[in-house]
Formats: sequence, structure tokens, C-alpha cells
Amino acid sequence: MSKSPKSSHHHGNLRVALVDAGLAILLEEGLGGLTLRRAAARAGVSHAAPAHHFDGLSGLMTAIAARAYALFTDRLMAGRDLPARGDEERLLNICLAYLDFSRDHAGLFGLMFVAPGLDRDDPALKAAGAEAYQILREGCRPFAADGTADPEVEIAVWTMVHGYALLGLSSGESPNRQIVDIPPFAALLRRLLRTQAPPTIAK
Repeated sequence: MSKSPKSSHHHGNLRVALVDAGLAILLEEGLGGLTLRRAAARAGVSHAAPAHHFDGLSGLMTAIAARAYALFTDRLMAGRDLPARGDEERLLNICLAYLDFSRDHAGLFGLMFVAPGLDRDDPALKAAGAEAYQILREGCRPFAADGTADPEVEIAVWTMVHGYALLGLSSGESPNRQIVDIPPFAALLRRLLRTQAPPTIAK
């Protein structure tokens, strides 16, 4: 006799199944559609099952956010690895991947960066976020004065690409585009990198 859906999960993979279910809900419906009960139903387990693995909805959301950061990192690495004619185009490709992810997976992006209730001190979440940031850091490294990590360059680029993403400016349908004529992101990055370039020293 085949097992019913509610008895088919082993203890070891139930946590993964619940994260998978929550991730699917976020991808399809956004943050407003995610509840513990709906994640349990999607995973084919009782509504009480998540309590064995997560400290409420916050715990499930935190685990999903860590998974979302892994997907985000994969997208950034794919952008980084595209053919590029130089350091500036490579960094642009990373930033465009950032913008694509924010547009294509708005629910996940909102969970990762703005959703309340996440345990921002969770080790897995912090490690996943740091891995994603490292891709951006390496892309910015060639524009530092001495070729090492430069927080001023990194944060300048990060805040610009993140603000562009949150304002929805990579979408032609964004209402914010009615306020002012929005330049393409490539033009903004080019201008920023020119202002961040170290001054030349006369010999």
C-alpha cells in the first residue's frame, strides 16, 4: 500500500520540503501568500508539522531567505561569468543580474531585504548573504585605489543598484518612471565609477 502524502516525509527531509513549499509559494504569490499552514499543506503534511522544525513563521521565513540568497548568488555568478570586455562591463553584468533577480523574483527579493520578522542573526542567513555580497565585492575590487577591497566603492555601487531595484526602475512599467526621465543603469554606473576612480598622480 502506498503511503499517504502526510506520511511520506522522513524526519530528515521534512524541513527541506517545508522550505521548498514556502519558496514555491513566494515565487507564485509573493510574501503575502506565505503562511505556516499553507506551506504545510503544500508539502503534504499536517499543519502542526512545521512546529517541529521552525520557531513559527519567522523561522520558516528565515530558512527560506537563506535559500533565496543562494539562488541570488547563483544569478550574480552567472552575470559575473558572462563574456565581458573589461572590468566595468563585468561589474555591470553583475549589477544587471541583481536587477533581473529583483524583477523576476520580487517576492523573494522582498523577503531577503525588507520583510520584518526574519532572524537576521541566523548563522545560515548571514553566511548566505555574505556569499552574495562577495560577488559584488570582487566586481568592485578593480576600481579601488590599490586593488583591494574598498568599502566606499562597494557601498556606493551596492546602494545604487539596490535603490534602482527597490524603485523598480529596471521595469518600464514602474510608476516612478513618471517622476523623471530615468537613465539606463549602465549610464549611472559609468558615472559613478568615474567619480570613484583614484586621482592620477603627476610624475
